[in-house]
Formats: sequence, C-alpha cells, structure tokens
Amino acid sequence: MITGASSGLGAELARAYARQGITLGLVGRSEAKLQDVARDCREAGATVEYAAMDVADADKLTAWIDGFETRSAVDLVIANAGTSGGPAPGSATEGLELATRQVRTNLIGVMNTVEPLLPRFLARGAGRIVVVSSIAGYRGLPYSPAYSASKNAVRAFGEGLRGAYKKSGIHVSVVCPGYIRTPMTEVNTFPMPFIMDADKAAKIIQRGLARAKSRIAFPLVFYAAMWLLNLLPLALTDPIMARLPTKSALPNLRKIP
Repeated sequence: MITGASSGLGAELARAYARQGITLGLVGRSEAKLQDVARDCREAGATVEYAAMDVADADKLTAWIDGFETRSAVDLVIANAGTSGGPAPGSATEGLELATRQVRTNLIGVMNTVEPLLPRFLARGAGRIVVVSSIAGYRGLPYSPAYSASKNAVRAFGEGLRGAYKKSGIHVSVVCPGYIRTPMTEVNTFPMPFIMDADKAAKIIQRGLARAKSRIAFPLVFYAAMWLLNLLPLALTDPIMARLPTKSALPNLRKIP
C-alpha cells in the first residue's frame, strides 16, 4: 500500500513495485492521475486497487484500508503522502493555514495510514512500515519551519514505532530524501542542491527496503551536511541558515495532488 501515489515519488514507487503477483493499494488526491498510475502498474502485471482521498480524513482512510486489507493482506505500507509550499502573502513563513495543512497531511496523514494496520500486523507477527520524512526533518529550515517541523515529527514517529514493535515482527523504516523533482518542488524558485528525478529516488528507496534498512537518507552528502549542522554550535549555524534563499510566496497555498 502506498499513499501519495497519484504523482511524484509515490507514483514512481508504485511503478517500481509493479510486477506479476503483486497487489498494490494506491491512495492519492487526484482520481485522474491515480488512473494513469494504475494503468501503468497493471500493464507491468500488478493487480491494483486505488482510491482518491485526503489522508487527513481518518474515517474515510481507515474504512478503505479495512476493505483493502480484507481482500489483500498488506505486508508493506509506504506512508508517503505529503504537501509543502512557500510563505504566505506578507509573511516570511508559511502562515497558519498552510502550516496546519502541512501538519495534517505530513504527520497526521502518516499516523492515519499506519495506525489501522498495526493491529493486523501484530496479529500476524509480521509487517513492514515505511514513513517518508525528509532531510529537512533534521534541521528547521528558515523558509519552511512548519514543513520542517512536520517532517521532523514523522521521523520521530517512525523511530518510536521501530523501538515499540521491534520484538513483534514488525519492521519500520524511515526515509529521509533530499530534493526530488515532483509537483511539490516544481514551484521552488531557489537552487535545490543534489536534486534527483523521482524514479531514481524510488529505486534508491526500493533497494534500501530490500536490505531492511531502518533509515534510508539520501543523497549522502546532503544528509551528512544537515547532520553536521546539528553538531555545530548555533552561533555558527544560525547565520548560515539565515542566509539561505527563500521560497516565493504562493498566494493560493497550492495543494499538491
């Protein structure tokens, strides 16, 4: 099962896993885009079910998961749905409306995806959970503090789950990618170091999951730089962060499918 599967990284993950004998459950915002992804996956031999919905709608998502799980027991869930955006008009940061939406999608949406499956995984004594955080989750970025906070919380949620269920046969991986070419980043007007295509990122994640890695962070040099920033004194790093270029304002608080 993959959320955020109608475009970007989620769509490429679906295509990467699609093959004969695989059943995919895909969730995303856009019905039309999900249909395109489902067609590609079926052509590769996979059986596909999909649903267009907001992962922040816990009741609707839980009902769909329960039905899908009854028909096809889930052994791997990738909680990938996410959203981002620039500062609100007249603000240096995202503003309350976009900040709230990011937390609802990026964090609560991940919880809504994972929690309904936990009792089933526990009953079977097996299951794999993947939560998609971000390298931005390692340090609050000045132009998107709410996004950074939501991704930091996702990372902490995944790491906490891994400790809680380690002895229950459930494996949890936390994915922390850098910049990926997706609809979410195409609105950025600033330089994005080490940006990569979504299909390449999907293959990196797939290889990491095949090796049962607990943390999949890439590109390595970007991950190392953000990790190092957290080790240095704030008196050195704060001036660096304050000089980072800012995102352009997005007056309509664009929603990413």
